[in-house]
Amino acid sequence: MKRRDSIKAILVGTVASSVLVDACTTAEDKAKTAEQPASSGIDRMKEEAEYEKKLEAETFFTTHEMATITVLADIIIPKDEVSGSASEAGVPAFIEFIVKDMPQHQTPMRGGLKWLDLQCFERYEKAFKDCDSKQQLAMIDEIAYPEKAKPELKQGVAFFNLMRNLTATGFYTSEIGVKDVGYLGNRPNQWAGVPDEVLKQYGYSYTEKELKECI
Repeated sequence: MKRRDSIKAILVGTVASSVLVDACTTAEDKAKTAEQPASSGIDRMKEEAEYEKKLEAETFFTTHEMATITVLADIIIPKDEVSGSASEAGVPAFIEFIVKDMPQHQTPMRGGLKWLDLQCFERYEKAFKDCDSKQQLAMIDEIAYPEKAKPELKQGVAFFNLMRNLTATGFYTSEIGVKDVGYLGNRPNQWAGVPDEVLKQYGYSYTEKELKECI
């Protein structure tokens, strides 16, 4: 199974659902690109608009942390022949918004990012974002599979689970992600009537008038 298909399966299942329920009602349109402001332009109540503006004015992650989040997000959902990567879908900005909107994620995210850097300094003598792709993937492979991960890496496993959930939620509530799923929304169509074989099976048929005027 391709990595992107796996992420879709996770999202449709239960892994990302707890984040998705809270996030989609408040921030699903907040991050169409990494550089774009979180504001969606959707009509909101005055209190909601003021709250959104307040969060947009705040900054939680440092430049270093945002760079690390961007690398991680693109490892989880890379660009492929179907659509763009997580960062192109605005996932880093989405995560920045979510940790301000849902402060319970701030300590796990910041602590996890520091843990990841410390692990990489011990192994490669540089921060995660400065490692080459082979080193980054080697590190992620050790924490991406909870059932296979070593007990001493449980903090990293918990962090990566959260990062993966936020990335999947941000991507599949973005314009790029919705197109990737293939959702078209409500569209007009034309009904061609009951198929002939079904009509014959039950002994029915359309009249000439019905065929001319309705079908």
